[in-house]
Amino acid sequence: MGDKNSHSKFAPTAVYRILDANLDRAREGLRIIEEWCRFGLNSAQLAAECKQMRQELATWHSSEIRASRNTPGDPGTELTHPQEEQRSSIQHLLQANLCRVEEALRVLEEYGKLYNLDMSSALKQMRYRVYTLESNLLAYRRHQLLMRSHLYLVTSPSEHLFSIVEAALQGGLTLLQYRDKTADDTVRLGNAHKLRQLCHHYGALFIMNDRVDLTLAVDADGVHLGQQDIPIALARQLLGPQRLIGRSTTNPEEMQQAIAEGADYIGVGPVYETPTKAGKPAAGFTYVRYALENSTVPWFAIGGIDTNNLNEVLKNGAQRVAVVRAIVEAEQPTLVTQYFISELTRMQTLRSIDTQVIPYHV
Repeated sequence: MGDKNSHSKFAPTAVYRILDANLDRAREGLRIIEEWCRFGLNSAQLAAECKQMRQELATWHSSEIRASRNTPGDPGTELTHPQEEQRSSIQHLLQANLCRVEEALRVLEEYGKLYNLDMSSALKQMRYRVYTLESNLLAYRRHQLLMRSHLYLVTSPSEHLFSIVEAALQGGLTLLQYRDKTADDTVRLGNAHKLRQLCHHYGALFIMNDRVDLTLAVDADGVHLGQQDIPIALARQLLGPQRLIGRSTTNPEEMQQAIAEGADYIGVGPVYETPTKAGKPAAGFTYVRYALENSTVPWFAIGGIDTNNLNEVLKNGAQRVAVVRAIVEAEQPTLVTQYFISELTRMQTLRSIDTQVIPYHV
């Protein structure tokens, strides 16, 4: 390290050991994230970003730094923390390792100033790249889970809200919206925190209804906006690119506007008249069929859908549905959730078979 930016003659063995430990730590954390990007998300781009940063770190992991390693004499090998011994979800695992990488890069940036200024500068920039990776990873995961979600539960006030939601999550629900138009904000805030924790424990997305401020306050995965709520562009500015934004629509014009404004998904309805949208006429199946032919984003048929009319909704082109009372008021929310998911999956399979070209052999 004899270039003009080298400070190796001032770097004692302790500094070498710090650099060695944190180069290892950063590379290990990136590898853990890379494996999920590759096998969990099937994202070649995100996996390649992790691999590129690992390889760049390897170029700084010189033989003189490695030579300072003294694992038997390192008191840190005996240190641990209860949170390191368990991971409650993939999200928790990824967050822990992203933090590990970011902290290690900060250490490398600071101690690198005693060793090589080029190294310090390069790893400072890498830390910003990891911040971007973190945002992209969150956004990618949320969009992937949205695409895989065909059942969307919207809550209504209930004394048994948490047990109902957990029962639905146990039945396979992966997308929940918390809606309560009457509760005080303090109650909504407390409920939203608990529901978000439940959703993330089960690997589901948690969406707040209407309120961008509460979305940020509880770190929800996104917000769902009605036609009278703030513009999507303003919500995006406040929430950033990594969260989901949905919009309710009742006709083709509202659908096209929501998509043009950047909605990640839309509600299509009400399919049937429903007390949830009192006084609003049903949009019917004409609009459902229009959405099937024209929507470029995921859409959920909503409004009065239950186990009795689900098949009629699916036959008219719906591939995703949102429900309220059908699950919230069900005696067995887990079984009803499983029924909805089973029927949605079955219809999706049938459509997939119908679109396959089967060669004809004489």
